[in-house]
Amino acid sequence: MAAATAEVIAIFGPTAVGKTGVAIELAALLRERGEEPVAVSCDAIQVYRGLEVLSGAPSASERELLEHRLVGFVDPGEEFSAGRFAELARAEIDDLLDAGRTPIVVGGTGLYMRAALAELDLQPPVAAEIREGVEAQVAEAGPAALHAELEPDVAARVHPNDRKRVARALELQRAGLDPPERGRELWTARLRHPTTLSGIVVGREELAERIDRRVEAMLGNGAGAEAAALEAIGASRTAAAALGREEALRGDAEAMKSAHRRYARRQMTWLRKMEGLETVERDGLSDAEVAARIAVASGRG
Repeated sequence: MAAATAEVIAIFGPTAVGKTGVAIELAALLRERGEEPVAVSCDAIQVYRGLEVLSGAPSASERELLEHRLVGFVDPGEEFSAGRFAELARAEIDDLLDAGRTPIVVGGTGLYMRAALAELDLQPPVAAEIREGVEAQVAEAGPAALHAELEPDVAARVHPNDRKRVARALELQRAGLDPPERGRELWTARLRHPTTLSGIVVGREELAERIDRRVEAMLGNGAGAEAAALEAIGASRTAAAALGREEALRGDAEAMKSAHRRYARRQMTWLRKMEGLETVERDGLSDAEVAARIAVASGRG
C-alpha cells in the first residue's frame, strides 16, 4: 500500500549543506507529479533586505527556478522576532495549502522552523531596558559568563557560546518568562499539518569544504560591502546577528569560516533533537539524488 502524501515537506540542515539546491530539484520532481511547489524560507537573517549574500539567500536565478517566500522583506534597521515570523510563515503555508499548492519549508534556523510548522507558545519581546541591559553585559563579559546565570534546566539546553540564545534566555528569565528551552513537550507532536521532516547531513570533512567554498564565494560576491552597509545604517540587534558579519567587515576569511563551522555544529544539535525527522546522508550524492530520497520519504516516490 502506498504511503499517504504529506501536505508539507520541510528541509532542515546545517549551513552550506545544499538545502536550496535540493529544494529546487525536489520542486522539479513535484511538478512532474502535477504539483505546484513554493518554498517558504525559515531563516532568521534571510528575512532582511540587503543581506542576501551574508545570509546565503537564494539568488535571483534560483528564485526563477523555485519561488521563495519570506526572503528579503524586512528593513535591516527593524527588530524581528520568531513570534512575528510564526504568524507570517503559518499564514503563507495555510494559504498555499488552501490554493492546492505544496509548501517546501526550507531553513537552517531551528526555532523558525518550529515556529512555522508547529503550534508553539512563543514569548513576546521583553521590555527594552531588560534587553539592553542583557546585551550590554553580553558585549562586555561574553555569552559564556552570562550563561552561568541561567537556571540549570535552561542552561543544559543552551550552548555557552551561542550568544543569541544565551541573551534571549537570560532576558526572558529576568522578565519572569519561560524561555523556549524550558518546553518539555516534543514540538513535532504539535505539527499544524501533516509534514515530512527531512534533515540533510554530510560528513564533517565534506561539510568543512562546503563551508570554505561558500564563505569564499560570499566574500567574492560582496559580503564585505553588505556588512559595511549594515554598519553604516545602524542595524537592529537581530539583523546585526548575521552570521559572519563582523568577520566579513574585516575581510577575515578564515575567521568567517570558523564562525560558519561553529554555527553548523549548533545546527546539527538542533537537527538531532528533531523527533520524527528523516535523515538523508548526502555524502557523494547530487542535489537531485537527495531530492529523490526526500520525495520517497514524503510518499511521492
